[in-house]
Amino acid sequence: MSDAYILGIESSCDETAAAVVRSGEQIVSNAVFSQIATHKPYGGVVPELASREHLKAIIPVVRKALADAGRDYQSIDALAVTQGPGLAGSLLVGISYAKALAFALDKPLIAVNHLEGHIHAVLLEERQKGNRELIFPVLALVVSGGHTHLYLAEQRGESWSYENIGHTRDDAAGEAFDKVAKLLALGYPGGPVIDELSSHGDPTAVKFPPSQIKHADRRQAGKDIKPGGRPRVDFSYSGIKTAILRYIETHGLQQAIEARRRALSEIAKPKLEDYLAHCDKQTLDLVASFQRTMVEDLVAKSLTAARTYDSATLFVTGGVAANNELRQRFERDAAMEGLPVYFPSRPLSTDNAAMIAAAAYPKFLNQEFPPLDFSAEAGMVLV
Repeated sequence: MSDAYILGIESSCDETAAAVVRSGEQIVSNAVFSQIATHKPYGGVVPELASREHLKAIIPVVRKALADAGRDYQSIDALAVTQGPGLAGSLLVGISYAKALAFALDKPLIAVNHLEGHIHAVLLEERQKGNRELIFPVLALVVSGGHTHLYLAEQRGESWSYENIGHTRDDAAGEAFDKVAKLLALGYPGGPVIDELSSHGDPTAVKFPPSQIKHADRRQAGKDIKPGGRPRVDFSYSGIKTAILRYIETHGLQQAIEARRRALSEIAKPKLEDYLAHCDKQTLDLVASFQRTMVEDLVAKSLTAARTYDSATLFVTGGVAANNELRQRFERDAAMEGLPVYFPSRPLSTDNAAMIAAAAYPKFLNQEFPPLDFSAEAGMVLV
């Protein structure tokens, strides 16, 4: 079959993105408009503001992706757009624009699950490197600000299937990073700042108890034991956020936090040295201990799942996969178990449209084109 060029569109949260990908294995262009500056004053994503920013950015971003690829609208073979999960208003902006464009161009439109996109971000880059020898089943940890999921992924011909064997019962891992950063007045997004500051603190200074999940997940009634008697491997991160809050209260850190908030608010784009200048040793130790606890939990549970489900390969993907300590720990511990582990590059760890176009390619080959009356699914599951 001749090459197929797919224009991907992603607008599930606070990144407006468009990309052109050739045959699911070569990024021709990848444009992303970030809304961090818009949401930073609020310490998190404001859904209404996100939708408005998408409306302003989507046409220029798509035009940039096509221009960077050296292609026009008619030379695209298909369009792909994120259907869910995500913020309903944000998703609808991307879907509405993609539908109008597909109708005007008389091109097929492919609906893609955002979580499947993150998994295919790894596959896309491995194929670009010439690596086509991945061994199945693949265990994929999708870990970001909105998601912490474990999937068993299988490929049969051009079709992919996914089985969810674990997820967070409450906060996603990236959400915990952002909330802890907000508690400590370290800005938004919190993950990159905490990652940088952690190397300047003692990760053993504060002992956080491991999360304990004592009851079956009500959302998975009857599914907590998988076929073969194998249990689900779930996560929970609301407890460590509460533990940080209690530590702040019992150690009298609130005054220092307010002083840091005022000082950093006067700096347009704080750098590492600015954060370090306004963080004492106790705060740096707390940050390092928090990150170490999060990383140990993610790695330990993922490797437990890999052993339990006889996984041959491990993918770690999503925004939190850009965390340096997480990557180093996975590479070290997975190697000790003889388990190959793959990550996307940092630009493809966070939300982007190249992963959406890549995930759409198998569906393009199978002509999986939904009716044009499909809509956003904020709580969409991956199967």
